[in-house]
Amino acid sequence: MDRLEAAYGKLLEAFALAACALVFGMTLMICADVLLRNVRIIPGVAGLEWSNEISEGALYLVTMLTAPWLLRRGQHIRVDIILRAVPNKVGWSFEWVVDVLGLASCLLIAYYGARAALASFNAGSMSIKTLVTPEWWLLSVLPVAFLALSIEMLFRMRRLALGERAPRDDAVSTG
Repeated sequence: MDRLEAAYGKLLEAFALAACALVFGMTLMICADVLLRNVRIIPGVAGLEWSNEISEGALYLVTMLTAPWLLRRGQHIRVDIILRAVPNKVGWSFEWVVDVLGLASCLLIAYYGARAALASFNAGSMSIKTLVTPEWWLLSVLPVAFLALSIEMLFRMRRLALGERAPRDDAVSTG
């Protein structure tokens, strides 16, 4: 199981690396758009009219790609003031409650996201802006990301079960 968890961690690192590449590409694209709008380097080209639309999609993809990786690293936003105020075993129990709720939420969003993406695919829905693209392309990322979050929640629960009977120390803001 440890090898499976380590391999899964490598997959999440690859997702995060892909998100970094998207941010880099988006940065280059936005710079090119601004340059082409202000300096007429190429006759007849006054910017990249599709850059805003691509940036919107890229920001969404970056969020979806990095969410499971951030959860694994304990870098999601977390308010732990109550966990630090209660006895360790009670805090540990609270961790379980939150993990179970988190898992259920992730599975529910993955399910309904998959239904929405499939419905969009079956209907042949198109997103018509500057670019015309199938709507399901971006919708399909949601269930994949939340399935990845669900798997990470299961590994997180495993680590909680095997660890000390106390609240987690990841993402702790107090000393």
